[in-house]
Amino acid sequence: MLRPGRARAIVALLVMLMVMLASCAQIPRSGPVGKSKDEGAGNPNAPVFFPAAPRAGSSPETVIEDFYMAGSGYEDDYPVARQYLTQAQSVTWKPDKRAIVFREAQVVKAAGENEYLYELDLAYSVDADGVATQFPPGTKETIPVTLEQVEGEWRISKVPDGTAIPEETFKVIYGANPIYFYDPTFTYAVPDYRWFIKKNTVKSMTSALLAGPAPYLRGAVVSAFPSGMKLARESVPVVSGAAQVDLSAKELFDASAEDRQRMQNQLALTFRNQPDVINVQLRADQDLVRVEDNGTVLPPVLDKSVPARQIAVNNGDLVRYENNRVTPLPDIQSVAGLGPRSPAESPVSQTAAFLNGDKTTLYSIEPGQPARQLTTRTTLTGPSFSPNDWVWTAGPGATGAAEVVAYKPTGSAPGAGIPSVTMTPAWLTGRTVKDFRVSREGTRALVISEANGKSAVQVTGIVRNPDGVPKDLTVPITLLSNSAADQGAWVNGSTVAVMSGSATSTVVPELLSLESGEPQQLAPWDGLTSISVGNGAEQIYGQSDAGIFQRVGNGWELQLKGPTEPAFPG
Repeated sequence: MLRPGRARAIVALLVMLMVMLASCAQIPRSGPVGKSKDEGAGNPNAPVFFPAAPRAGSSPETVIEDFYMAGSGYEDDYPVARQYLTQAQSVTWKPDKRAIVFREAQVVKAAGENEYLYELDLAYSVDADGVATQFPPGTKETIPVTLEQVEGEWRISKVPDGTAIPEETFKVIYGANPIYFYDPTFTYAVPDYRWFIKKNTVKSMTSALLAGPAPYLRGAVVSAFPSGMKLARESVPVVSGAAQVDLSAKELFDASAEDRQRMQNQLALTFRNQPDVINVQLRADQDLVRVEDNGTVLPPVLDKSVPARQIAVNNGDLVRYENNRVTPLPDIQSVAGLGPRSPAESPVSQTAAFLNGDKTTLYSIEPGQPARQLTTRTTLTGPSFSPNDWVWTAGPGATGAAEVVAYKPTGSAPGAGIPSVTMTPAWLTGRTVKDFRVSREGTRALVISEANGKSAVQVTGIVRNPDGVPKDLTVPITLLSNSAADQGAWVNGSTVAVMSGSATSTVVPELLSLESGEPQQLAPWDGLTSISVGNGAEQIYGQSDAGIFQRVGNGWELQLKGPTEPAFPG
């Protein structure tokens, strides 16, 4: 077995190549002159590995292990790894098709002559576009490998495309980078995290951006780049800080001035963390295409914020909780007779929503109007608003299958029908939804569900019709959590806070990030029953019988006793 200790020893042998370049992001007004970095442009501090070449007399098992360890030597198209292959296989092997990341590995003999299996405890799988899928410990994958002798030495004659590297090596070589798309209104920027080799990020990010969003975001977000647009050359040189993105000329010239501005904005956001990129140039067949900013296209909002106030329940009625003070909701009638629970408030209007005491009925209420019943089910998740005033909840339908429902009460006259949509995603079959929270830009939702006593924390994309009416939910990605979470909230565009609430036990909330596979545990606290989050990890609030607590440093600090179930707008 290839133990993690051996992988760590390999990692310790890396050599760091440092090249200091400029940083920032701006729109250029003229063509730059200066030194060029080609497709390797990326993180100048990225490590470079020099793996061991084949050793004389190595056994087939050692050749297989060493071949995959040589997958850390990515520069110049994996020259050392190719030495472990026969000449024919070396020519056809495509290492960049997939990266398999393992916790442990072992080589076992297969049934056929000179055939072996490389058995892995799978941690991640990263496809050619950098889309990563994370797997819990114990997930197995087997790679078939065939060898033959070449001049008395064992060489690999048949192996699938892609590399397989230890998790420790992966975390050093690869980095998570957001490429950015738009919500359908081009108002908000939506991060789509991809894993790329740190030395080659600029070209990799550009190619991934042109290829479109990750599967869970397809249909939920849009791109300024039309389908079919490609790089005109297989590199994105960075010249004196300018990333020169050379695109297919026809599609670029056919695009409107507004779309070209959005393209440049999209690239500038995507490259914003690349230390060697200062600005972005669009080019067609290497000729500069000037993008004039005439003020008609606004830059998209990055990491949409929420208002500082929270809605809560106090003395059996809805209230506003802000600056450690409780005040009535402006012009909202009393709903004390309905026993309000799990309140929510729209981020764009004064519409509020809540459940009744046993969480079987969803109500909405607007200023100056009585509460309106939206739906009744055997159980419902707390309501959540999207930016266009749709309010969401989930619960079992008539057949018992999990349904996600959305209503738009805002603007509907009293007594008139309320627009609604019901979705029954196949991936929720057999599951009970515990929490459903729409992201702040409205293109995604955090879904916490349970089946057979096991909890899953997932992020799905929200697909809408051209008029903005919700239509469907995409097949989600899963975030690994150490707890059996039953509730959560968005912290920002890439992070959620989750926990398993309990009035009688110590609760350990966690931060789960789209850019990291490692949950971050927050300080434990006794009896936390609900969680709410404002703008960032320092604005996390927990509720217990003792009152409302705010996360402060490594602990929790009491804010106010009285109001319960506080929630920021959204």
